[in-house]
Order: sequence, then C-alpha cells, then structure tokens
Amino acid sequence: MDVEKELVAKAPNALQMGKVYQRLIRDTALPDEDYVEGIFRVYNHEICDVVDNYNCSAYFEPSYVIARAYQAGGF
Repeated sequence: MDVEKELVAKAPNALQMGKVYQRLIRDTALPDEDYVEGIFRVYNHEICDVVDNYNCSAYFEPSYVIARAYQAGGF
C-alpha cells in the first residue's frame, strides 16, 4: 500500500503489523477460543481494512483503542 508522505514516513513492516494484530487477538479473545480461531475471527473482521490503511490513524492508536473499536464494530 502506498502511504502519503505528509501523514507517515513509511509503512510499518510485517513484524510491527503482527504485533498490532497479536494484541488485538489477545485483547478480544473469546472464552474457550484457541489462538487459531482468534486469528480467523480478527482477520475476517472489517476493522482490518481500517487498521491496514496506514494513511489513517487507526494503526497508530493504542491497543485498547483498537480493541474497543473492534468491539464497537469500527472506528
């Protein structure tokens, strides 16, 4: 994805994105859900389109804000 240089210097790398998604999966885990189920649940949610858009601020938000947005259905 291209980034607007006025908003962000460069797109985050795969490790940085992995950490964002790892925290989101952990912070929104359902009772008795294993980690693989959590991965599928989060990656199939529409919030990923927003988090993956580095031209908005969602990626840079603290993990609790992203988790709340997930629970609310969006930012």
